Amino acid sequence: MLAMKGGVGEKSYANNSTFQQKVISMAWPITKEAITQLYCSSYPTSLAIADLGCSSGPNTLILVSNLINQVEKIRHQLHKHPLEYQIFFNDLHTNDFNSLFKSLPSFHQNLETHIGNHDLGPCFFTGVPGSFYGRLFPRSSLHFVFSSYSIHWLSQVPDGLECNKGNIFASHRSPNQALEAYQKQHQKDFSTFLKCRAEELVVGGRMVLISTVRISDDRRMSKEVCYTWELLNLALNSMVAEGVIEEEKVNSFNLPVLTPSLSEVKGIVANEGSFSIDRYEVSKINWNAFDEPCTNIESNIVESSIVVNKECNYAKCMRSVVESLFVRHFGEDIIDELFDRYEQIMKDYMLK
Repeated sequence: MLAMKGGVGEKSYANNSTFQQKVISMAWPITKEAITQLYCSSYPTSLAIADLGCSSGPNTLILVSNLINQVEKIRHQLHKHPLEYQIFFNDLHTNDFNSLFKSLPSFHQNLETHIGNHDLGPCFFTGVPGSFYGRLFPRSSLHFVFSSYSIHWLSQVPDGLECNKGNIFASHRSPNQALEAYQKQHQKDFSTFLKCRAEELVVGGRMVLISTVRISDDRRMSKEVCYTWELLNLALNSMVAEGVIEEEKVNSFNLPVLTPSLSEVKGIVANEGSFSIDRYEVSKINWNAFDEPCTNIESNIVESSIVVNKECNYAKCMRSVVESLFVRHFGEDIIDELFDRYEQIMKDYMLK
């Protein structure tokens, strides 16, 4: 039932996804390289592109625009004939596709302005509701698949989390049974994801995935845990301590999300066997603008930084992402107070 906050209001995902936009921008060199190699390998007359976990925009439209512009730039340089574009926007059926589709006329107009209407081939846009942990497209129908900040969401809350009391995710404080349940669910889901995409992509197709990972294989390394969930957990437990929320309500709530280690991700790709990894990069999130630049962890990892500062209100961003899950379990009455507390905890943390 996960759904980003729809519409274009103050609390909508559309107006609170600057952070995700920064991440997509940082990954553009990899994405650009992948779409360039794809086009130059066969010079297709039609190109099918799918964004899995597209949400309601505008990030998906910025991505699609960049992809089309890149292909058109190469096509002009090589004097190739115009090609048709088939763009698929995928997300769960609860996604606000209407807001996304309302943006398409202006998007198409801007695209034609930059490329030239006389020279741009037809672009067809399709919404595809459904979970990407299953087949979404016909066999060998896609050329390029992109997904950003989506595959860390699991297909369901893992079974066997009754022991994970006081934690709403796979925390460094969680018992081994809970951590193993999360890991097992992730292995199953990601393997299924890869298998399905392998059937849907054409031979030689490309895929770019952006997600959160831990560098360390030690799941109890507190510095490797996603602090965004940790601080939200603190806000929720502070409300339990003050009697605002019943403890049992928190004990029975777990988020279907996991931050796997980089080696776990690479291992699942290797074991599933459908894909090979051409390139991977790891970037560090700097919660404080004054953090020192980080150093390379491995010689084959290009590590850079994302600065999260007052211009990017991450508490509002998180609310636009997970509010639907919290409302469904706790009701609407506690939501404003929960995220007010979360925002204050986040500010205090960033000042450390």
